[in-house]
Amino acid sequence: MKRAFIVLFSLILFTLGAKTQIPSGYYDGTEGLYGEQLKAVLHDIIDGHDEPSYNDLRDFILPESDEDPQNSNNVILLYTGRSQAKSTFGGGINEWNREHVWAKSHGDFGNDPPCGTDAHMIRPTDVSVNSDRGNKDFDEGGQQHSEATGCYFTEYTWEPRDEVKGDVARMILYMDVRYEGDNGELDLEAVDAVNTSPAPQHGRLSTLLEWHEEDPPDAFEINRNNVVYSYQENRNPFVDHPEFVYDIWDPSAGLSDEKNSLNVSFYPNPVVNTLNIELNVPATIPVGIEVYNSQGLQVISKENFPGNNTVLDCSGLPAGLYFLRLLDEQSGKSYVSPFMKVN
Repeated sequence: MKRAFIVLFSLILFTLGAKTQIPSGYYDGTEGLYGEQLKAVLHDIIDGHDEPSYNDLRDFILPESDEDPQNSNNVILLYTGRSQAKSTFGGGINEWNREHVWAKSHGDFGNDPPCGTDAHMIRPTDVSVNSDRGNKDFDEGGQQHSEATGCYFTEYTWEPRDEVKGDVARMILYMDVRYEGDNGELDLEAVDAVNTSPAPQHGRLSTLLEWHEEDPPDAFEINRNNVVYSYQENRNPFVDHPEFVYDIWDPSAGLSDEKNSLNVSFYPNPVVNTLNIELNVPATIPVGIEVYNSQGLQVISKENFPGNNTVLDCSGLPAGLYFLRLLDEQSGKSYVSPFMKVN
């Protein structure tokens, strides 16, 4: 049961407390789509972006998109997490440079636009760490890196630190959707394999999907998406809508039948003490109410709860992210949605 609900939760994990700056109507046309249909619509939305030069990335885009929130003179390096002076760009020891997260040899696009200068997947990194990562595919395991101690590597794979695993996954998946082979561009594809270079492929897809689930977008990544949008006029849809990942790569696991078959609304969100639940079920119909924490553990369970309007006591829950599941015990229809608990 726990594993089943973790799968459900992964479809709707996102940072509820952070506000995105998604333009009104930006994702119009994606409603109710899954698999290749959704991928095609997202591609049309994010295709044809403004193309910065490779120097633009160094001179002003990365210094803004990856700025240390605690020190405006510094950037945060992707693999080490180190806060580094913006002025120390270069090729020497402990300086920073531009890392192609989708390694440029995976398609041989170099530093040329659009692929080679796409700011959504280029990040500041320590020079020597960047060199050691090379063109490795992403996967777990191997030897711990001596400088980027949260990273591990083998001959063909690179495992980033836990705090940015989801970031890496969403960058690779963005590239898969953005570059589909039209308009003379490369057709890039995330695949469930390693040692994929020089093909226009990157792996390992199954690991990337796990990382996306384990490390949802945080405030830094959301802000970065907004900054890059201000320059390129396109967004990473998997930062704005993490559920799109599973809607595309695992449509069978989608919540298309569970999204809101009961016409549920609940408030307030975030909740302090009590959660008000309204659903389109007669009061005579029994409803099961369950609450799970972000680890998939059930923390509240009520059977045969009266339908229609109900109030759920959440005062005993610690602050954090939770998932509400309602089950019409007569029809079998259900509903799952996240909410935040605050003190």
